[in-house]
Amino acid sequence: MARAGGISNAVNVGIAVQADWENREFISHISLNIRRLFDFLLQFEATTKTKLASLNEKLDSLERRLELLEVQVGTATANPSLFNT
Repeated sequence: MARAGGISNAVNVGIAVQADWENREFISHISLNIRRLFDFLLQFEATTKTKLASLNEKLDSLERRLELLEVQVGTATANPSLFNT
């Protein structure tokens, strides 16, 4: 009987070890996927910042051009004789 109990304990230990390895593998996969997600988010942030900075520069340029055109239109409206030849 003692021998049968020893085999049973060995089987239980084997099952526990197998379950432990499966849990470790699962945790490893989760950790890897979290790392990949983190890397993607860092890359996305960098790309987005670059694109937004470029867009901001373009908007600044357009705003300056619009202000210049507004001044020119205001001048032309206030002084139409400047444009008569």
